[in-house]
Amino acid sequence: MKNKKQTDVFGDSSINVPFVVPMITSDDKKSITNALNSRLLTDGPLLKKFETEFAKFTGSKFAIGVSNATSALQLSLLASGIGKGDEVIVPDITFVATANAVMATGATPVLADIEKNDLNISTDSIKSNITLKTKAIIPVHFAGKSCDMKKIVDLARKNNLTIIEDCAHAIGTKYDLKHVGNFGIAGCFSFYPTKNMTTIEGGMIICNSKNLAKYLISCRNHGISRTYAQRFSSGLPWDYDIKQHGYNFRLDEIRSAMGLSQIKKLREWNKKRNNAANYYTSNLKSINGIETPLKTPTSEKHSWHLYVIKIKSSYGITRNILFKKLLKQGIRTSVHYKPLHNFTLYKKKGKSFSSLTNSSVVYDEILSLPLYPDISKKEQDFVINKIKTLQHEHAN
Repeated sequence: MKNKKQTDVFGDSSINVPFVVPMITSDDKKSITNALNSRLLTDGPLLKKFETEFAKFTGSKFAIGVSNATSALQLSLLASGIGKGDEVIVPDITFVATANAVMATGATPVLADIEKNDLNISTDSIKSNITLKTKAIIPVHFAGKSCDMKKIVDLARKNNLTIIEDCAHAIGTKYDLKHVGNFGIAGCFSFYPTKNMTTIEGGMIICNSKNLAKYLISCRNHGISRTYAQRFSSGLPWDYDIKQHGYNFRLDEIRSAMGLSQIKKLREWNKKRNNAANYYTSNLKSINGIETPLKTPTSEKHSWHLYVIKIKSSYGITRNILFKKLLKQGIRTSVHYKPLHNFTLYKKKGKSFSSLTNSSVVYDEILSLPLYPDISKKEQDFVINKIKTLQHEHAN
């Protein structure tokens, strides 16, 4: 079966099945145009509306829009009083932003191993890495699958640790019927173009503390005590106070307008992702050497940001060779992620790395397949059939 060639986000015109297709609709474009025509381009009413809708979606009391998920993590860490001399436990397999945000506060990221079965942070590894300097844990809900939050919350309570959830992959993910991001002091979300919904760049923090929300709102805007609207309604817009150090981590009106438009379609998009993931699993699980993701328990909801398979030795060729062969067939795949302990920066700045066995083994096996709401059965069949064919050609 031949697929129609298309140009992917990287400008490659030889692609049959792209890895990701950002969902940008006519409604989004109209919302952006209306925001541009409003003249108030930042710190305006659209941000507040977007925050309100996001809080409703996640079941949280407060949502604070920020420039990206990295700044969301950094602000949440600062709000927890974390800084130089402190340690924060993060998973070894995550995007570098998780650890970078820790380092931006002056604290040290401590790398924990992952669970082989779902690629999330290992609670046993968290426990073994807790020291007198440990102040927080950042669990990352990898690929849209929730971490074992019951065990993590229990560990945090016993050791007086703060939990800040990295929910960059997990808009729509639930654990024990509750949206992730509500188990710690804060949950940090990403609206990068590859995510389940996008504002191009942008992020959101959710929390359930009024005092924390107030701090975050001020800190995202240089520590200024009043919002733009509050300052101008007083008649003396320059009359404000600064009681704390802050940053320019604002989310502007243009991105807020896009977020408001996108969130209306998010449930439907996540449903389509779930259907596509189930289709992959039902057709790939019988292939020798291919390990598909675990079935999601009924008390959880997987948002399927990524669909990650493992290439075992019995498949006949390595993950890297499979990646190259699929690309030759016009199928774009990827790997999420290179373990943090392999990067020079963390070798220099992090603690000594021990017992990261699972992340080291899994890294050589994992492959993320194309997944987006509008992926067609024809496109998925093209991917599935190529994986089957290559296995038959190279089987031991």
